[in-house]
Amino acid sequence: MATTGGNPRGTTVRARILVLVLALTGLTLLVAGGTAFVLQRDRVDDVVDASLHRTAEEFSAFADDAARTAGADAREIIYDGMVREVPGPGEGMVGFVDGRLEYTMPSGLPLADDAELVTHLTDQLEAASGSGSGRIASVTTAAAEYRYALIPVTVDDVGVGALVVAFDRAAEQASVTDTFRTYALVSAVSFAVLAVVGWLLSGRLLRPVRQLRETAETISETDLSRRIDVTGTDDLSDLARTFNAMLARLEDAFSSQRRLLDDAGHELRTPITIVRGHLELMDPADPADTAATKALALSELDRMHRLADDLVMLARSEQPDFVQPAPASLGLLIDNVLDQARPLGERRWRVDERLEAEASVDAQRLTQAMLQLVANAVKFSDDGSTVAIGCALDGDRLHLWVRDEGVGIAPEQRERIFDRFARAPGEAGRREGAGLGLAIVAAIAEAHGGTVRVDSHPGAGSLFLLDLPAVDVEVDPRPSEEPVASTDEAARA
Repeated sequence: MATTGGNPRGTTVRARILVLVLALTGLTLLVAGGTAFVLQRDRVDDVVDASLHRTAEEFSAFADDAARTAGADAREIIYDGMVREVPGPGEGMVGFVDGRLEYTMPSGLPLADDAELVTHLTDQLEAASGSGSGRIASVTTAAAEYRYALIPVTVDDVGVGALVVAFDRAAEQASVTDTFRTYALVSAVSFAVLAVVGWLLSGRLLRPVRQLRETAETISETDLSRRIDVTGTDDLSDLARTFNAMLARLEDAFSSQRRLLDDAGHELRTPITIVRGHLELMDPADPADTAATKALALSELDRMHRLADDLVMLARSEQPDFVQPAPASLGLLIDNVLDQARPLGERRWRVDERLEAEASVDAQRLTQAMLQLVANAVKFSDDGSTVAIGCALDGDRLHLWVRDEGVGIAPEQRERIFDRFARAPGEAGRREGAGLGLAIVAAIAEAHGGTVRVDSHPGAGSLFLLDLPAVDVEVDPRPSEEPVASTDEAARA
């Protein structure tokens, strides 16, 4: 079988699934981690702002009370206010008096060491003292990013100083940054583990698909026996089972096609060989020999014509419009079959049962099937024996049958007689035929959604039964006025 090995294989389903899973996982980790990181940073900022507001309110209340006392001194107010506070590791305090840096908190964040910060705060003192109220703001210097509260001190309605409380924002955010750095590391390791595990699991889950591809690559028109081993119950396992069933149908179809070609070739070669042999041996000067050869050639050509017609019929049976159901009288169908069957042979023709009803069937095709069964019964029975036909309703099934008292069929032959070109032993010595008649009957039954089966015993006759679904059956309640049995012999008497 030719392969396309020269063409590079595209991205596999396994790789695409893994990439999709990893992309979704990575996006989820990124969005979840990023959102949590931003929320945590905002929470820390809120805590810093709350601390600055609280310190500003407490110092402002303290400074207002101290300023109302006699002989209040701004330096003492600022100094006492700083003494009352205990700054944290990322917090610092400085005091300004008359526009100059006067006090520095020895513990906590060394704000006085950042000259850029001191210059910025000095510039903000005039605006804060003029407004009479403090302010909370941020400033970034070369050393750090600060969030600070500037609280002015007023004595006798004159701004003389200010207390500044500041936090190093980066230091306060350090714990959050460390936590999410750990989160990023754990996520990266988990991502790598997920990639390995996902690759292994996707390979195991997609194994039926891989086996399907490998099996399909090894299939050729001469070997359709390969199958996929299926053990699971998931969708992919069902796909593998469906593929195995398709291979089985293809194998049957190819086998049937090969048998059809072999048998059809044999059936066509035989009359050609016969005609050719007689033509080669014919004496043109002998009128009797010429007439006999002509008769034989026409007979063989008729047989080839019937074979071609049967093959066309079987080919058409695979088309959806092979049968065209329509309301038809089953009693009239049985009468027509009986009328057309009588000239086929000297038999005691009988009707076992006649169903007075209408049903949705293709009357022409069913008549064709019944006549084929009748011809088959005549072929394998003796003159004077009984051949009976019938039609009856059995629940939701419609039964039509042909019964004979012929030679019967061996049990091992009952299934294969419906195959194309299949013949029961001894058939060739009785009548001409290509072995397609019963195959046509089976095709007509299947086209109606039913089956054909046989009940036979060697030496005791056979009964061929068409078992069809009863579609739109309307039974005539009036009893038939004619007898259900008749014989040619009685008529002749």
